Amino acid sequence: MVLEADSSWVADMPAAYDEHLGPVLFSPYAAHLAARVAALRPSAVLELAAGTGRLTAELVATLPSARVEATDLNDAMVDFGRSRVPGASWSRADATALPFPDGGFDVVACQFGVMFFPDRVAALREAARVLAPGGSLLVSAWDRLEANRLADRLVAVLERVFPDDPPTFVVRVPHGYADPALLHADAEAAGLVDVVVETVGLSSTTPSARDFATGVCTGSPLRAGLVERGDLAQATQRIGDEMAVMLGEGPVTAPMSAHVLQARVR
Repeated sequence: MVLEADSSWVADMPAAYDEHLGPVLFSPYAAHLAARVAALRPSAVLELAAGTGRLTAELVATLPSARVEATDLNDAMVDFGRSRVPGASWSRADATALPFPDGGFDVVACQFGVMFFPDRVAALREAARVLAPGGSLLVSAWDRLEANRLADRLVAVLERVFPDDPPTFVVRVPHGYADPALLHADAEAAGLVDVVVETVGLSSTTPSARDFATGVCTGSPLRAGLVERGDLAQATQRIGDEMAVMLGEGPVTAPMSAHVLQARVR
């Protein structure tokens, strides 16, 4: 179940998210997804749940002559993304009720946003609606927790730090849509055709386990769960210390895995 707090980024959260998590988790997959979009040679691309613009920047760079429209539900993310990637047009939009006419885009792309949508089929159906005939949808979603070592170790630490009531955001939301068969079925239920889901493994490198912990604790919706349980700064420090015990001091390189869906409309 996705709660309202699970998809809320406010105040300084986008900056922490982008600084500590952007290069580690999102830039590697942004390069992969942008290359796939560029191979389709679109003239108009819509990005859903664009966040701080890691994929947006890659799209603008690889498609200099295309129109790139970046959207996100959170005003703080839109403001941050607009300042970071001014080459795209930015606006606030609910992926389940897009404010765009039918058939206006050649490609719709969504990197690690579909897991946050309260009605995923409705969002995929909306993406299909705004695609021109023959247009393509590309979506990425995190694979199971065990295939993503940093996230897996984080959850183990949360269970150690809060043994009686660990926050469940990481398990429920980012890694809560990890079944490729479900992603495939939801795309077909939304009316998409030629649906293919590929599992893509890449590697992530963080400057330190503490740095990764800082990003997740202060720059993601996990923050709300930590605040509910006490002092955010103290929790972040303790989680960082425990992550360093597990993964060591200094840079950490770890495997990560995601499912990438590609489909089209008739």
